[in-house]
Amino acid sequence: MHIDINRVQIEPTWKKVLKDEFLKPYFASLKQNLLISKKENIIYPPSNLIFNAFNLTPFEKVKVVILGQDPYHQPNQAMGLSFSVPNGIKLPPSLKNIYKEIEDDLGVKEPNSGDLTYWAKQGVLLLNSTLTVEANKANSHSNLGWQTFTDSVIKKINDEKENIIFLLWGNYAKVKANLINQNKHFILTAPHPSPLARGGFFGCKHFSKTNEILLKLNKKPIDWNLNNSQNII
Repeated sequence: MHIDINRVQIEPTWKKVLKDEFLKPYFASLKQNLLISKKENIIYPPSNLIFNAFNLTPFEKVKVVILGQDPYHQPNQAMGLSFSVPNGIKLPPSLKNIYKEIEDDLGVKEPNSGDLTYWAKQGVLLLNSTLTVEANKANSHSNLGWQTFTDSVIKKINDEKENIIFLLWGNYAKVKANLINQNKHFILTAPHPSPLARGGFFGCKHFSKTNEILLKLNKKPIDWNLNNSQNII
């Protein structure tokens, strides 16, 4: 299968940066396998949201990267942003713990919505390592080829940008530190926010630490307060 680069529905700056990836044989194979899987199973997120993280956070606007593993696999949850669920959907346990840490760290009251679009529009790339999943089967697309693609995304950010803050939560995400030059970028690690990590995430203060770094770099800090999300520009 040949990939027509013009038909890849992704934000233009990312299309330019990742053009070579879209033309590699593995990506054509990935697309073929995804099409086959869609015929046989329900796949999340919807096709128009697979590249949502990229579409909301153009390449030149990336300031922070929060790396997740794969999309939520229950109905109506996955929206193409790591840890995020659409407005009106019950908060997943990991996201509730993220909100608890933000409240403890910054005094920000827990929002009612799990939609993290507000962060994405401020330069927080909410990237999952695997961008699709079969309904009710966590990690079911982990061998499809997405990780080759998202590793290349991390490498492109590493190579072509400077002073990006990577938040790596849990052992799976921490492995990605091998792709990042720590002399050019900042890496903050913590246990995963999942309740399975038994509260190890609490006290990491990654949200205030991120803003401290951004201020030192003379960059605008992230407004982590999702209660302000109506102010999206």
